[in-house]
Amino acid sequence: MPSHADLDRQIEQLMECKPLAEAEVKTLCDQARAVLVEEWNVQPVKCPVTVCGDIHGQFYDLVELFRIGGKAPDTNYLFMGDYVDRGYYSVETVSLLVALKVRYRDRITILRGNHETRQITQVYGFYDECLRKYGNANVWKHFTDLFDYLPLTALIESQIFCLHGGLSPSLDTLDNIRALDRIQEVPHEGPMCDLLWSDPDDRCGWGISPRGAGYTFGQDIASAFNHTNGLSLISRAHQLVMEGYNWCQLVMVPVKYLVIEIEPNGGPQGYRGLLLSGISQYWSLDVLGSIPIDNDLK
Repeated sequence: MPSHADLDRQIEQLMECKPLAEAEVKTLCDQARAVLVEEWNVQPVKCPVTVCGDIHGQFYDLVELFRIGGKAPDTNYLFMGDYVDRGYYSVETVSLLVALKVRYRDRITILRGNHETRQITQVYGFYDECLRKYGNANVWKHFTDLFDYLPLTALIESQIFCLHGGLSPSLDTLDNIRALDRIQEVPHEGPMCDLLWSDPDDRCGWGISPRGAGYTFGQDIASAFNHTNGLSLISRAHQLVMEGYNWCQLVMVPVKYLVIEIEPNGGPQGYRGLLLSGISQYWSLDVLGSIPIDNDLK
């Protein structure tokens, strides 16, 4: 079993965008599985915490985020899924996040996104990247097996509900989510699928999602869910927002949900991280400085 010194060496190597050996990836995933199996479907998180959206293999933007927001364990991080696919450095990105999780399990929370699945990664790039960098699919299998253990959602200070996608008509309470069997490939439909695929919508009620999975849900649905569960805010990722974050509000009702996105190469504004600080009703939110799109970083 690798020591802290071994993990520190691997993290240092990964911070230089140098992938681990196949055997090291297997051992790392075995260690991470032992950590994640002890976590909950609704994983509790304490403030202050920096909350991050989709990364999609944009390794150098992740490194820049750590430079601006602070490295773990000095900064407490919550990542809301979609670490792989699309970008050129999915292997290095997910390896670094998993290594940090194993090394500092109480200072980094990594949730499951809709791209942390076997089927999606075979279409959008992670599978092919593993073949290209390792010559076989073993590393892809190690990571996709590990993805089954990732928590589905997180709850910051019992008030801020965080997840990758959105709500489900089958899940009215956090206890409903806690009762799900998450250790499986994401189904094509059903409540677990909805948490990773659903999107908010300007229209009220539930709607058919144009993605072909999950649902759309109106602000009335979000308001009812927050009221039922005593929540102040829903924080989610899954959609590109050009400023890096977006507030969605109701008239005469507190903010109902917040969209956060990394993917700076998907838009001109760069990435903005979000720092949630404080406890109980006194939490506050600060926007980290924009990370400009800079090809020189690569």
